[in-house]
Amino acid sequence: MSEARKQDAWTEPSETAPAEGIGEQPAPDTTTEPEDHDLEALLVALETERDELRDRLMRALADAENSRKRAERDRREGLMYGGAKLARDILPVYDHLSRALEAVDDEIKANSAGLYEGIDLTLRELVNVLAKHGVERIMPQPGDPFDPHLHQAMFEAPVPDFQAGQIIQVMGAGFRMHDQLLRPAHVGVSSTPSG
Repeated sequence: MSEARKQDAWTEPSETAPAEGIGEQPAPDTTTEPEDHDLEALLVALETERDELRDRLMRALADAENSRKRAERDRREGLMYGGAKLARDILPVYDHLSRALEAVDDEIKANSAGLYEGIDLTLRELVNVLAKHGVERIMPQPGDPFDPHLHQAMFEAPVPDFQAGQIIQVMGAGFRMHDQLLRPAHVGVSSTPSG
């Protein structure tokens, strides 16, 4: 073979593809281990993130529990006091029926016994219905001590045989629903006698 031909033959393979192992750069080593301080920093970051997520989870669980308790309390109060506005609005009916019965004298009772009995039965039924729903009358007696949480003083007067702060007259019944005051009892209170 001639020298030119040998040279062409030798260069042909290099034009199409490099020979194996010739002219190749070694591949970078991607399996190198990170250094220890990088691992420690990563571990600290992951522990911090875990602690933050745990804290957020515990707060979310506490908020959910508080919301559940608040909803349960609101539901109970709604059942217990839901009718308070209606009961308060019905109290004037009680007042009017009571006054009607108080205004009746013996002559009217004799002439209109049926009417008197009807008003009396209506008043008693109203009291029963209110009691069925947790509404009770506050009806103090003369001589009872004045309680500002249950009574409203309409006047104050020095009265013999009564100590200061005692009820001397009841002008209107009070009402409460369970432990919520709907209306205080209207009373007159004895003051310290002058002298």
